[in-house]
Amino acid sequence: MASTFTLFTMRGSRAATVLTELLGETFSGVVMCDRAKMYWQLGRLQWCWAHLKRDFQALIDSSDHQVKRLGHDLMRPTKRLFREWARCRDGTITRRTLKRRLTPVRREIEHLLLRGLFSGNPKLIGMCRELYDHRQWLWTFLDQDGVDPTNNLSERSLRHAVIWRKLSFGTQSAAGSRFVETTLTVIETCRQQSRDLFTYLTDAVDAHFRSQPSPSLITKP
Repeated sequence: MASTFTLFTMRGSRAATVLTELLGETFSGVVMCDRAKMYWQLGRLQWCWAHLKRDFQALIDSSDHQVKRLGHDLMRPTKRLFREWARCRDGTITRRTLKRRLTPVRREIEHLLLRGLFSGNPKLIGMCRELYDHRQWLWTFLDQDGVDPTNNLSERSLRHAVIWRKLSFGTQSAAGSRFVETTLTVIETCRQQSRDLFTYLTDAVDAHFRSQPSPSLITKP
């Protein structure tokens, strides 16, 4: 369902209370996210492997030989994870096969995180402890249908919004923020649903002047 619409919201912070406001107290889905602590309260997460891959690349780029070596060792199974996921995504293998093939990858990565955790190197200990202590959030996609290992879909949806922000320098009022988040929601959702944006906006304006509900952006199952 989430692949058919995008909801934008503009807030002044990434506080955990913003998530509660948006998702409600009883949200039971899986949230794809980076490792920002604001998400931890939700419990059911999938940490984005694209972000993790960049983190491992940063280790590789370090001048510290021990850090660099662990980065290389983590990157090898990570690349295998992406190769196997690509096969699953295109239908070459099933989720069950993906889970079986990634079992040794999972074991290797968790072993490497332990190596970093007990390395005595302060450049490794913090990150490796966080990843190992919450390792279940690395593998949610293996057990939950519909969950990807990356948030690439969200990143693509954000692209136009990021460009707009750079060109416009953001908004100056709460009303402006509500207008922009609504407009971005409509633009991106129409794109995802292959709907004509101008037609939707025309219908929405017409409905407003007729005191009727706006056309829905939620597609029927």
